[in-house]
Amino acid sequence: MEIAIIAHDGKKAEMVQFLMDNKEVLQSKKINLIATGTTGSKAIKAGFEIEQMLSGPYGGDAQIAARVAEGKTKIVLFFRDPLEKHPHEPDIFMLMRLCDVYDVPLATNPATAQLILKSI
Repeated sequence: MEIAIIAHDGKKAEMVQFLMDNKEVLQSKKINLIATGTTGSKAIKAGFEIEQMLSGPYGGDAQIAARVAEGKTKIVLFFRDPLEKHPHEPDIFMLMRLCDVYDVPLATNPATAQLILKSI
């Protein structure tokens, strides 16, 4: 199963911590993780195997959205920073819209992400 991980700059440490806290589950379920560029780099440094896309502002969000549309990505964990503006908001909204169109679970915070992981 493929899960996408994305985190805005203010949430990257939180994403890495979430991955560390759930490492056993992710490994036991043989989850294939994909990520936008910088989020992926931080997860790799923490010891995770990640297939990296481009950085979000350079098209990484759009690449993940395409994988959702293709039926490859089954879950998206996107730790968004709601208090900051992001130059690639249209790509973010496109990804969120496609998750709704294709009925793909989307978590935008650790509490929801935890609930989704518990369900698989």
